[in-house]
Amino acid sequence: MGKVFLNDSIVEAGDAKVAADDSGFLYGQGLFETMRAVGGEVFRVDDHLDRLFASCGKLNIKTYYERDDVKNAITKVLAANELGDARVRVTVSGGAMSSEVVVGTLLVTAVEFAAYPEKYYANGVTVTLCDYRQNSMDPLCGHKTTNYFARLIALQESQKKKAAESLWFTTDNKLAEGCVSNVFIVKDGTLLTPGLDTPVLPGIARKTVLEIAEKEGVAFEEKDLFINDLLEADEVFVTNSIMTVLPVTTVEAHAIANGKPGEVTKYLLKCYNDMLSNV
Repeated sequence: MGKVFLNDSIVEAGDAKVAADDSGFLYGQGLFETMRAVGGEVFRVDDHLDRLFASCGKLNIKTYYERDDVKNAITKVLAANELGDARVRVTVSGGAMSSEVVVGTLLVTAVEFAAYPEKYYANGVTVTLCDYRQNSMDPLCGHKTTNYFARLIALQESQKKKAAESLWFTTDNKLAEGCVSNVFIVKDGTLLTPGLDTPVLPGIARKTVLEIAEKEGVAFEEKDLFINDLLEADEVFVTNSIMTVLPVTTVEAHAIANGKPGEVTKYLLKCYNDMLSNV
C-alpha cells in the first residue's frame, strides 16, 4: 500500500499502528469514505466530507480533526505515493478508549485506481437478491460505518455465484440498496430509486446521478420500490464512487428486459464519465 497518513504523520503502511483499545478496532465505532481521485484531485470531496462529519455528529463519534485537516491529509498521501488517479479511503474512529482526552483516529490511504472490468459496462452484470434484511430501526442505517461485516458476508456469497453485487430489501420488503452501492431502475423512461428514508446510504454517486438526470432532463423520482418493480424494470443499474454507473442485466437467473445495458443507463454513464474527466 505504500505510505499512509495516520494521526498527523505520513508513515509506511507496515508501520501504521492504532491503539489496542481503539473503539473502531474493538467495536466498529468508526466511519469511512471511499473516494476517486483524478489527476490528483478528489471528485466531490466536499460531498464526501459533508457526509462523514454529519455521521460523526449523528453517531457521536468525536474527533478533533477538521475538514481542512482531512483534505490536507489526502493531498499529502497522494503526493507521498506519487499518485494522480487513485482510490482514496478516509477512516475515522473514536480512538483509544483509555485516553482521558478524546482525539480520535484518522487514517487516510491511497492506492492506484483500478477500474471495474470494461466488459461489465459493455455487457452488464448479474446481481443476487440478499437473504438478509435491512432494518429501518437500526441506528447505523444510512451511515457508512466501519461495521461492514454483514455487507461483506452478503457480497462474498454473491461472488460465489459469479455475481457482482447483492441487493438488500428492508424488513417490510422494500428494495433498499446493494452491499456497496445504491440501486436505480428505469421504467417507461423514468429513473426511479429508493428514497433516503427507506433507509439507504446517501451515496455520493447516487447524488451525482440525480443531479445529472435533472440537468439532462431525465425524469426521476425517489419512491418505495418492491421486487416486482425490480424484475419488471426496463433497465437497472447500481452506483458508487468507484463503479460509477454499472449496468445490471440479470437479477439471479432473471434477465432485465432484453438482457443488455439500456440507453438511459449508458447515457448517464457517459455524463458521469464526462464529469470525472473535468475534475
